[in-house]
Amino acid sequence: MSRQQGTNKKGKPSGRGQQSGVKKNASRGTSNSKTKSFARGNAPVKKTSSNQKVSNSDEIRLNKYVANSGMCSRREADVHIATGLVTVNGVVVTEMGYKVKPGDEVRYDGSRINPEKKAYVLLNKPKGFATTTSEGKGRTVMDLVANATSSRIKPIGRLGRNSKGLILFTNDEAIMNKFTNSKNGVPRLFHIELSKNLKLEDLKKIQAGFKIEDKLVAVEEISYIDGASKKEIGLKIKNTGNTIIRTIFEHLNYDIVSLDCVAIAHLTKKDIPRGHWKHLTEQELNSLKML
Repeated sequence: MSRQQGTNKKGKPSGRGQQSGVKKNASRGTSNSKTKSFARGNAPVKKTSSNQKVSNSDEIRLNKYVANSGMCSRREADVHIATGLVTVNGVVVTEMGYKVKPGDEVRYDGSRINPEKKAYVLLNKPKGFATTTSEGKGRTVMDLVANATSSRIKPIGRLGRNSKGLILFTNDEAIMNKFTNSKNGVPRLFHIELSKNLKLEDLKKIQAGFKIEDKLVAVEEISYIDGASKKEIGLKIKNTGNTIIRTIFEHLNYDIVSLDCVAIAHLTKKDIPRGHWKHLTEQELNSLKML
């Protein structure tokens, strides 16, 4: 028997390493927390603070939101936030760790940003589809590009339900601003068929620009189509809609039989059948950004 091993009253070893005369306390009321036990149902309840914040899985940290927009890294986003270049719902936010909620409007240096992947889809629209994102309007162009991307894209400009041709869709606000910029804009080329031959003097009048209800109407270019009748013309304009085109010809007593957008800047319908779409190539996108 070792010197450290004690004995009980009957002379039997009391357990290895246990000193003689020391009783093992296993009672419930003991002050020794290591041997404290609880009956079923009597386990301690963890208190929760009434002020404890509930985490929302849809929220995203502001620096991640900015970085996901593709404009910079998350570390660079921290710098932009700290210097007051980022606003949420119109309020400058410099707090590190601030979380953005769904529906919040986040802007960097005045421009709205989106954490979605940028998407650029070019559609060759057929007749019979309205250019709108609203529901309840029958068949729309959004039905035609529904499977193009998971990003929330929308059309730039409009083509009437009975018009056809190219429409660009994107969620890139910078590109949208290029089209809607009143000074610069992006030219679109239309192939137009009229109900009767366009008189040369009317063609020159459109080319020179004129006023309709005291508002100046001007186009970039207008010409007859080579090898076709004088009913068919090509017209280039920077306006994002086609209402102004109809207004021009109605003012001069011409009806439009067919209107087809055949080009947007350098983008054409080549290899895009009617009713189909494609993603812009990197080269096409870079050329568009340089306009």
